[in-house]
Amino acid sequence: MKKLKDIKQYSSYAFGAFGHDAFYAILSTYFMIFVTSQLFDTKNAAFNAKMIGYVTSMMVVIRIIEIAFDPIIGGVVDNTRTRWGKFKPWLLIGSLISSVGLVMIFTNFGGLATNSPYLYLVLFAIVFVILDIFYSFKDIAFWSMLPALTVDSEKRTKFGAIARFGSTLGAQGVIIVIVPIVVFFSQMFSGTHGSEQTSAGWLGFAVVIGVVSFLGALATIIGTKEEKSAIRENTEKIRFRDVFKVIGKNDQLMWLSLSYFLFAFSYVITNSLLIYYFKYVMGRAAAFSTVGVITAILGVISVALFPTLVSLIHRRAIYLGGIAMMMLGYILFLFAGSNLVVVLIAVGLFFFPYPLVFLAALMTITDSVEYGQLKSGTRNESVTLAVRPLLDKLAGAFANGVVGIAAIHAGMTGNAKPSDITNGGLLQFKTYMFFVPMALLIVSALIFMAKIKLTEAKHAEIVSELEKKLD
Repeated sequence: MKKLKDIKQYSSYAFGAFGHDAFYAILSTYFMIFVTSQLFDTKNAAFNAKMIGYVTSMMVVIRIIEIAFDPIIGGVVDNTRTRWGKFKPWLLIGSLISSVGLVMIFTNFGGLATNSPYLYLVLFAIVFVILDIFYSFKDIAFWSMLPALTVDSEKRTKFGAIARFGSTLGAQGVIIVIVPIVVFFSQMFSGTHGSEQTSAGWLGFAVVIGVVSFLGALATIIGTKEEKSAIRENTEKIRFRDVFKVIGKNDQLMWLSLSYFLFAFSYVITNSLLIYYFKYVMGRAAAFSTVGVITAILGVISVALFPTLVSLIHRRAIYLGGIAMMMLGYILFLFAGSNLVVVLIAVGLFFFPYPLVFLAALMTITDSVEYGQLKSGTRNESVTLAVRPLLDKLAGAFANGVVGIAAIHAGMTGNAKPSDITNGGLLQFKTYMFFVPMALLIVSALIFMAKIKLTEAKHAEIVSELEKKLD
């Protein structure tokens, strides 16, 4: 019976992660493709570039400002007391409002994007702020459930791995289906033929992802249950002015945050520009779906291997070894050119370790809940776990800015074709896609090597000490 209960919890959490990361993928990566290729599709190239720049800048500014409030959102979640717990109400509200907001930003607001561009920018800013705030509530509530489901490191590893399994399928599944679904809805609503994409096609795709995200949240709400223990009861309502003190006093959380941010920033830049590489450098946009198939398979294998790798070589070696493997992928990319086979091998080397590094970071951040509890005397689950989605969103916000700049500088906007890209534009594009991320990865690894001391053995010592103190 207990085994069936565990399977129900694992699968419910995994489906929630599936919808959650499908949502994140379209918002952080593919919305910018819609903006640069469909939203301002006029014959006035200067107007298009100016409006793309405005939207990109607004997204970066809004997300950076909102991100600063993520720890406070974590405090709101930690202070929530309901019969359904503190996470599930925010999962429901956040998933519903953010899904509606996602659909809205994939429209031109009734033609205002071109007919009344400044009114469009005002309305877009309002909708995007609301979307981002409630997505943050959902994001923080979902991932901060992890330390609430169990305090046992081994079970946490299983929950983390199965959640990453779901999120990998969600994120990489978007890559597989994005072109076929956008083309399908383009043909259905715009009467197009072949592989032509329209704004209506992108809107249809956004509706599909919004529904999947909401259903995933419902599965997590219905199928999971918080664990009760003396350690988890060692908590009190946190004053909002103390939120940043809780984070700042947790030195392991702070150093890991810096290392993981640089890692995530480099990954999102390259991942976001990959579709541009296939479309404008290789001239093979249709082949991009192959990337989704390969990365989905590799992601499943990678996540399945994580528990075994943790028991054999531990998280530290996984984190640093994963970065080393990604660097090999970058090096191969530099010599791949337009050779599809070599490009796909480079994609494999680049992507395979990503879920492993993510899980190593997530488990360490989760363990830092008990580390901070031992230091401060009180437990702050959501405030601590708010840092991880904060870092991913911050990386996504900066990456959106980089993608917009790269597309404009390289001439990869509107109806541009591969033959329109100059050698200078191609060099600039490769600098954004490869050289800058490689430098970020190196710094990330150096920080982790020098500063992170919170190993699995150290966490076990901390839990034992807390149990003795609280019992």
